[in-house]
Amino acid sequence: MVTVAFDPYFEDTIRKIKDAALKERVKKQISRIILSPDVGKPMRYTRKGTREVRIKPFRLSYTYFKSEDKIVFLDLYHKDEQ
Repeated sequence: MVTVAFDPYFEDTIRKIKDAALKERVKKQISRIILSPDVGKPMRYTRKGTREVRIKPFRLSYTYFKSEDKIVFLDLYHKDEQ
């Protein structure tokens, strides 16, 4: 069973979302990641070790520790604000 953790910054970002449709899309992507942690695109360079999935126009960033079988959700950010 996969252990799921949320970064405090990620939790604050999710709480601030007012659009119900966007919140629902984020929830769907989170459950998709929990079922298959390798689904996201692996990042390179300074963000090596993290993965991302698209929630147009946002990106959901997370990291997956295979040895611990743990997923940590890091950030939800707008693509243009990288």
